[in-house]
Amino acid sequence: MSAAFLELRDVTKAFPGVTAMDRVSVAFRPGEVHAVIGENGAGKSTMMNILAGELQPNSGTILVDGKPVIIGSALASQRLGIRVVYQELSLCENLTVGENVLMGRFARRHALSLLNRRRAAEAAREALERLGLTEIGIHDPVASLSIAQKQMVEIARAISQDARLLVLDEPNSALSPTESQRLFDIVRALRARGVTVLYVSHHLDEVRALADRISVMRDGQLQVTLENGPHLTSADLVAHMVGRAVNTAAQYSRLARPAPADAMPALAIRDLAVPGRIDGISFTVAPGEIVGVAGLPDSGKDILADAIFGLVPRSGTVEIGGIRLLPSRPSHAIAAGIALIPADRRGAGALLTMSVAENIVSSTLRRFSRLGLLRRGEIRDTARRYVGDLRAKVSDFGQRIGTLSGGNQQKIILARGLVSQPRLLILHEPTRGIDVGAKAEIYDILKTLAADGLAILMVSSELPEIVLHSGRVIVMANRRMTGELSGSDVTEEAVMSLATTKAEPHAA
Repeated sequence: MSAAFLELRDVTKAFPGVTAMDRVSVAFRPGEVHAVIGENGAGKSTMMNILAGELQPNSGTILVDGKPVIIGSALASQRLGIRVVYQELSLCENLTVGENVLMGRFARRHALSLLNRRRAAEAAREALERLGLTEIGIHDPVASLSIAQKQMVEIARAISQDARLLVLDEPNSALSPTESQRLFDIVRALRARGVTVLYVSHHLDEVRALADRISVMRDGQLQVTLENGPHLTSADLVAHMVGRAVNTAAQYSRLARPAPADAMPALAIRDLAVPGRIDGISFTVAPGEIVGVAGLPDSGKDILADAIFGLVPRSGTVEIGGIRLLPSRPSHAIAAGIALIPADRRGAGALLTMSVAENIVSSTLRRFSRLGLLRRGEIRDTARRYVGDLRAKVSDFGQRIGTLSGGNQQKIILARGLVSQPRLLILHEPTRGIDVGAKAEIYDILKTLAADGLAILMVSSELPEIVLHSGRVIVMANRRMTGELSGSDVTEEAVMSLATTKAEPHAA
């Protein structure tokens, strides 16, 4: 057994009202893939932030190569050979791919030193080639890339800096099957070179496929560290994560049924187009129906929610209950009864510096004010109700949402949408970064909402989520709708067949 590269000994980190890490002791060996799993709020994000130098522990010791260290800043973390790739992307959209890849090197250079641009370009190109990203040029603007491509550029930036410990936070959350396999190959190659990979993921199948060891956290404490092998099942891991057995069969039973053929549409889309992104699609969503939208990252599905909501220029028609919405007018969409839960919860969803309660009521403030004064008691009661219904873990309703784990942030954003009592709920990657227990809760909520007559449009990259929780599925490829499946025809094989169809765009 090799000595640990990095070790935590009795590390504790507390926030007001919450102990996020409670005397955690764990070691990470050179040349291993060490997975850390647990429900949202288990302490995984806090551990990553401590290793990144973003947070300081209240007590305990961190050792690198057997020597105690203090990781007092992001720069100190990088000097120790630690690189963290967060689930929420941190690229500079106004810079090129090459500039983003080499950004860490620029930050460590002396202010008066000269940059050899030719060598810098070669280094950036080499980092991309190591990931097999031949379709991305170093001079391409990051703003032009898909979410999946941006994720891979983040990883390229990390591995270009000679990482000894690479921390990957939900790295597979926005990748296609082909891109996922590429990522797994890279992880295994890094392990073979002696790099330690700390792999944080809610996808237990990929954890079992990749990891050498698996550490399970719950309520801020390390429950167990297990050697991976054929004997270890996903059910075993789930039981350690939640402290009980979870009926995964019930979690993944089909929630929705197709709506009656004569149902009046809550949403009707005709010839919807976004220049260069969507090329004329039409479909409907009925009250009480859950319609999934599937497709590969470049299919056009990821801009669909924004187009319906009026966030991007569009042509064609969008109607809610027979009322035609004005293009490029999100306020009109909100007034008509649309609630959008975006995929980018930190950039477009959560108001990070505001409290839990303020986030929940932020889109419906008129309901909670009288003569210009906010009714604070009613706001607290509403926040208490939705936090309880969604089982979000918060210390109090005044806690800033930016201090919550990713999954709990997602629950608060969902609560904000539900407070508006929408006619149509649009969910873009609704369970991205959410643990297995919370997913079951979210799916149960969607089932209840649909039973109460709410129309739900769910855009997701997770194929099991689409197949098992949609009564009908719209499949997109090459910017077009390539098919529609319903009932027993909704299978993973059928969806993937349509998603990989090379549809021809409309003629100009």
